[in-house]
Amino acid sequence: MQPIEQFLRDLDNEWPLTGTQRIRLTIIGSAALMLQAPYERGTKDGDVLETSAITPVVAQHLTELAGKGSRLARRHRLYIDVVGSGLPFLPQKPHCHEIVDLNAGLSNFDVEVLDIVDVVVSKLKRFNANDRADIGSMIDLALVPHDRLIERFRDAKDYFACDIRASELPRYVANLHEVERDMMGVSPTQIELPSWI
Repeated sequence: MQPIEQFLRDLDNEWPLTGTQRIRLTIIGSAALMLQAPYERGTKDGDVLETSAITPVVAQHLTELAGKGSRLARRHRLYIDVVGSGLPFLPQKPHCHEIVDLNAGLSNFDVEVLDIVDVVVSKLKRFNANDRADIGSMIDLALVPHDRLIERFRDAKDYFACDIRASELPRYVANLHEVERDMMGVSPTQIELPSWI
C-alpha cells in the first residue's frame, strides 16, 4: 500500500463530517501518479484540486485535520494542500479516474486522480527537478503516448490562451519541447500560439 493510500484512509477514519454525502477528492500531482502507476518517490504533499465538492467548510476541515503541521501530517509525513482550480496548467475539462479499490474502504470520500498524461501536462508549468523526474519516470513506464501528450497539451494551451496566463505559454512550450527531445527522443512539435503573445 502506498503511503498516500494509508494517509487517505486515516483521514477518512478521522473525518468529523460524518453522515453527509461522500466528498469527492481530486488528487493531482505526484500523489496521483503514485496512486495509478508502479512508482514511488518521496513527497510531502497530496495536492487536492479545488472543485465544487470542496466547499469552504470542507477545505477548512481538510486543512485543520490533514494540512501542513497537523497531527496526521506529522504522523504520515504528508499533508493535504488544496490547490485553486485556476492554478494548474490543465485543459478546461481534466480527465480523472476513480480509485475503486481505495474508495471501497472509505466512508466519507470518493477519491479520483488526475489522468497520468494530464499530470505530465500540468508539470510543464513549474518544471522543477521533481517534475522532470516524475515526467521521465512516466515516460520510462510507457504511460505517456506522445500523440496523447500533444493533444492534452494543446487543450490546456487553448484554455490558458483566453486570459492573462497566456503570457506564460512560450515557457510551457519550451518545456514540452525539452521533454520531447530529451526524454522521448522525438522532434519538437510545432505549437501555435496566439499572435499577440
